[in-house]
Amino acid sequence: MPEDLEFREFFAVQFARLRRLGFWLTGDWGQAEELAQEALVRTYRRWRWVRRYDRPEDYARKVLLNRHRSLLRRALVEARYRAPSRPEDAYSPEAKDDALVLWAATLKLPPRQRAVLVLRYREDLTVAAVARLLGIPDGTVKTLARRGLARLRHELTTSDPDAMHGLRERR
Repeated sequence: MPEDLEFREFFAVQFARLRRLGFWLTGDWGQAEELAQEALVRTYRRWRWVRRYDRPEDYARKVLLNRHRSLLRRALVEARYRAPSRPEDAYSPEAKDDALVLWAATLKLPPRQRAVLVLRYREDLTVAAVARLLGIPDGTVKTLARRGLARLRHELTTSDPDAMHGLRERR
């Protein structure tokens, strides 16, 4: 079956990218792997249709994003019905590595802002591509990116001014 072979090649190329995107959205490699696997399973189910796209990886990425949003909504509903708990930090406070500090600040962003920043700047997608993937207008992507970057700057300057200084020097 040529379709199966074609999908195997697609899987081999896209799995690592989708897993990395999942990690940037969740901060957990286990969840990231599950998101990537589920996105590829759902893509495979529609492969006859999806393979006609110019960029079938956009379909898989959108499936991953939609699944992530669905899980966030479910977690929000479940959180309403259980006792509040204190989230654990995603990094060690002693760590001074700029990437860890930036990552910790990124995890504090609301999910939509985090998704926009990850897709826009980590995945290096255009505003139009991010808008298409998230199903929101271009202007909303720009607004979420601007506000997300402002929150990151604020978080970085209030938590570790030296880290922000280091980030500015590399530009």
